[in-house]
Parts: sequence; structure tokens; C-alpha cells
Amino acid sequence: MGVAGPFPGYAGRPPGPVMDRDEADRALARLGAEHEAIETSLLALQDHAGRRLLEGADLTGVTKERWASTEQSITLLWGYFDAYTGALAEARAVRARRRHPNRDDLVALTELLRGQGVTVAHAAGSPDPSITGPAKLSERFTLEELVARMNDLYARSLDMVVASDSVWSALPARIDLLAAELHRTRSLAHSVGVRPGEHPAGDDLEAITHELTTLRVQVISDPLAFWLSGPGSSAPGGGRPDTTRYDRAARALDDVRREIEAVLAVRQDAEQRLVHLRDVLSRADRTLTEARSARGEVLAKIAASEVPAVSGPATALQERLAAASEYRRHAQWHRLSPLLETLEREAEEELLRARESLTAVTAPLAVRAELRGRLDAYKAKVARHGMAEDPLLIERYDAARRMLWSAPCDLRVATQAVLRYQEAAAEMLSQRRTSGPEDRR
Repeated sequence: MGVAGPFPGYAGRPPGPVMDRDEADRALARLGAEHEAIETSLLALQDHAGRRLLEGADLTGVTKERWASTEQSITLLWGYFDAYTGALAEARAVRARRRHPNRDDLVALTELLRGQGVTVAHAAGSPDPSITGPAKLSERFTLEELVARMNDLYARSLDMVVASDSVWSALPARIDLLAAELHRTRSLAHSVGVRPGEHPAGDDLEAITHELTTLRVQVISDPLAFWLSGPGSSAPGGGRPDTTRYDRAARALDDVRREIEAVLAVRQDAEQRLVHLRDVLSRADRTLTEARSARGEVLAKIAASEVPAVSGPATALQERLAAASEYRRHAQWHRLSPLLETLEREAEEELLRARESLTAVTAPLAVRAELRGRLDAYKAKVARHGMAEDPLLIERYDAARRMLWSAPCDLRVATQAVLRYQEAAAEMLSQRRTSGPEDRR
């Protein structure tokens, strides 16, 4: 609810020469307008929703202290307003005596309107000295001083009421909305097995629930503890609610919600991912079986060669895959989600290791095949140049071929034999290119 702004400042002059009739009439008209503005502001403050909430709330902390002081200020404001009303009524009565006031009337009006003619007596339970200054049994004011005092008390009272109302208008509703979202997320978490003590996200949900419950109680009982005053702002209610704790809880709930959604995604495609995992591990096992078979062949056919050992099947991964299947069967999605991610990564690594093992084991056979191909390629080359019947080449070719096609094959010796055949062939081809046709005949 809107509240009227500060009271208009009293524009009268300090006591001086006696006012004439026109000056007195203008001052009374101005005072009447000020009286109406002050009354409107006080009634608006009295009806303010924030003030009514403060009256009925079980307050604590800084709000309780501020409200006790503000209640005194509001009571004092009405006392000042009554004194202001009385002074105005008295001045109007003096003016109403005669159509043309005499000097005595004008002197009285001047004293009432410009002098310290307003006396405010304080009750035994006088207000807090922090509100009105040093404690006094009574105080005398000019009308200008009285308006200034009311303006100050009104601004401080309105600031406290508006700040509390702003916090109450902003935070509890947002906390309730977040709590409703928290309830939905917790129900969804329970449906996929995410519970406190069994999954970190379940513990996080419990912590967020406790934080929101505590936060709401504190906001309701001590709203000013969640108010940040605006820098350099003197207007009542200048500032904003402090939403730091609310924002932190909202971010934590978002993190948990994303984790729950990941678990839900696991529930939807768990079977497909398990089938893929079985396929990857099966391919790894077949590759290792092939590598073990190839190793036996290499050891039988290749001599003087170091053949690496081949590891056995990934039984540990198979056992964890079986555990993953059990988790799926019993709908333990919160346990299945991290296990699937780990298994998928390790299964791919296992398949890569199996392939690397097969490559390492069959390397000697690949070397022998490369040597055989090179030997036959050179034989075909010299045959194209009409030198296939050369005794030296026949001798060196037969020596290399016996080594490469016999078991076990010594790759180091066979490599040297092929190299000697290449050198002889290259030398003869070079001589043939440099000699003429007569030399060849």
C-alpha cells in the first residue's frame, strides 16, 4: 500500500515584526493545507500493510528492536500532530474573533504562528532518548520545528515499515515456490532411488530442505536481517531484500535436479547401454583370444624373436557388468548411473588394449610377410630385365627363400639374406644401364 511522502516543510519565518492581517490569513491557509497533508500521511502509515503485519508478528532480532523504537515514534508522531492541531485551532480562534483583528490579536497570532508557542508534554513513559534527544518532561516548538521533528520521525518509521514489508513481499513467496519445486524434485528422486544416506544428491536435498525451512522462519520473524540499504539513498525504503541465501539454495537445487535428470536418462536407455557394453567386452575377449592364438603361431614359426605375453579376459569388468545388470533389474538407477559411465570408459580402454596386444603379437609375422613380398618383387624386377638366370642372383634368392619359408624363421638372418639379394640385383641393374648394346652382347 502506498504511503504519502514526508510532510511539507513549514515555510514560516522566525518571530519578528508583528504580522498584518493579510500575512496572518496567508499563514493560516498554509497551515491548514499542511495539517491536511500531515494527517493524510499519518493515516496512510497507520493503514500500511507492513505496519499491520509488524503489529501481529512474533518478531526477533534487529526487527524486534527496530519495531519497538518505531512504535514509540508513531505514538510520538500522533502526540506531535495533536499539539500541532491544537496550535492551529487556537490560531484560528484568535483570527475568528474579529473581521479586522486589532493589534493584540495580531501579536497573539504572530506568537502562535512564528514563536515557540507549541508545548508538548511527555508522559511518565517518555520516548527513547535516541528518538527525541535527551529526555525531557516537556518541549516547546515553533510550528516549523514541530513539522521538522515530525518529518524526521515519520521518515524513520516509514523506512522501517517499508523495508520490512518489501522483504515480506519478496522472499517468503519465492521461498514457497522453491520449496514446491524442491518437493517435486524430492518425489522424483525417490522414484529413482535417490535417498538420504544412499546417494549424495539425496543428502543435498535434505540440506536444502532444512535451509529453506530455517530461512523462511527467519525471514518472517526478522525481515530487517535480510534488508540491504541502498548506498547514499535517504528515501524511505531505499534498498533491496538480501536474497543471497535463497539464491544459493536455488543453485544447489538446480544442481541436484540436473543430477536427477541424468539418473532418469540412465533409466530410459540403460538396456541399450548394457547391450553395447556386452558387445564391446565381447569384442575385446575375441581379440585377446585371437592374440593368444597368434602368439602360439609366432612362437612356432619365428625364431629369435621376443613375443609379448597376452593378458587374460577382463573378468573384473565382466563382474561389474553383471552388477550393473542387477542394479537395472532392481531399479537402483542412482547406483547404475555412475557405474555405467565408468564401465563404458574402461570397456573402450580394454578393447583398445586388446587390439594393441594383437598388433604387438603379430608384428613378427607382418615382418616376415613384408620380407617375402620384397624378395618376390625384386625377383620379378630382375626377370623383366632378362637377368633371372644369373647364377649369383639365383643363389642368393634361393638362400633367402629357404630362410623365409622354413620354420622356425630367423628374421634377423632372413633380413640380411633379402638385403644381400637386393644389393646384388641393384648392382647388376646399374651395370646394365651404364653398358651399351655391344657390351651386353
